[in-house]
Amino acid sequence: QVELVESGGALVQAGDSLRLSCAYSGRTSGYYYAVGWFRQTPGKEREFVTALGWNDRYYADSVKGRFTISRDNAKNTVYLQMNSLKPEDTAVYYCAATPLLSDSAKYLRTTSYASWGQGTQVTVSS
Repeated sequence: QVELVESGGALVQAGDSLRLSCAYSGRTSGYYYAVGWFRQTPGKEREFVTALGWNDRYYADSVKGRFTISRDNAKNTVYLQMNSLKPEDTAVYYCAATPLLSDSAKYLRTTSYASWGQGTQVTVSS
């Protein structure tokens, strides 16, 4: 079992940048987890944002070119760098972890992840 804690959410203006962090702990020694970021707004389903496998990265079309996922293995932390933020990026952002998957398409699905953080709010004003 892996525990995840997100941080870094804030109220920013359109065009600003923000970096979210996802610190994971627990059963990590000797294990390598893929980490994904998802977001959710009220009344909508949680949607895929980005995921990082071994060295492979995946992005939703809506964030491609603006968001970057990275990892610091020494700190057991995954980052989401968000640039050129738009009001439509407003959401609660969640990170999630799963063992590496052979089918990369599964990284886009919420059902592929067993461990989730509590979420962090990002609000982008126009």
